[in-house]
Amino acid sequence: MTADALQGPAEPYKSGMPRAGALLRNASDAIPPSGLVLLAILSVQLGAGFAKDLFAQLPPSAVVFLRIATGAVVIGLVARPKLRGLSRSDLGVGIGFGVTLGVMNLSFYQALAELPMGIAVAIEFLGPLGVAVAASRRRLDLLWVVLAGSGVVLLAPWGTSASRISWVGIGFALIAAVCWAGYILLAAAAGRRFPGATGLSFAMIISVLLAAPAGIAAGGADLLRPEILLIGLGVGLLSSVIPYSIEMEALRRMPKRVFGILMSLEPAVAALVGLLVLGEVLQVREWAAIGCVVIASVGATRTSGGAPG
Repeated sequence: MTADALQGPAEPYKSGMPRAGALLRNASDAIPPSGLVLLAILSVQLGAGFAKDLFAQLPPSAVVFLRIATGAVVIGLVARPKLRGLSRSDLGVGIGFGVTLGVMNLSFYQALAELPMGIAVAIEFLGPLGVAVAASRRRLDLLWVVLAGSGVVLLAPWGTSASRISWVGIGFALIAAVCWAGYILLAAAAGRRFPGATGLSFAMIISVLLAAPAGIAAGGADLLRPEILLIGLGVGLLSSVIPYSIEMEALRRMPKRVFGILMSLEPAVAALVGLLVLGEVLQVREWAAIGCVVIASVGATRTSGGAPG
């Protein structure tokens, strides 16, 4: 969950994490950039799938804490936060960035506990879609808003889907969508105020502090079980560190607009991962709703005013 208005998630931090980027560069030169984007999407969704599978042993808040904590440790080792010379305003942006990141993950994982993966991701994707549309002044973008809204209406829990989809889950997914939009804006602001990737590193520390009370209280001693820690590490790597590094390498080799179009496939990939990893079989109406969001995301990205990278 690191998209920058569907067009470049790691753009504010292109100069950060140079060692990770250098390691990936040699290994990924043989892979086309479109393949890298798809690998990053698959990594994120596999991380979410394994996290949801862990809900049978830990509450969502405890899984979120594990995911953020492991990601923060790894990213912190690569890009240590540097606070010297920063103003109160800079720190305020960094804290806001971290709080938004923490709330986004907490609400998304709560949505995962209530909804099939593909549906939770499709609703959450309204956040970056909204940022992309807001950045454009074209009347055509109203079509994408209507199309995405139609997808949400199709997902509403009435009729036969009532037992599978809850308003509570939709509510948490919408909170995550709003936070994702805020994340995009604050990531850009932090990228201008913090050197390299240290803004992200600082934000992740803040998000760990935010998630720790609920996560530790809910998980208790189970958080110290070796197998749980190992799965949590895997979720953190798959959900944050690996896709972040792959996306940076992909952005180096392709236009941001093309990147954004490929990223629009994320809800569909989430639905497929949910099917293969978790056995979540979606109804035709639910696939149609996800299709509406994907098409709206592609359309908003193609018609946005941003220049290609």
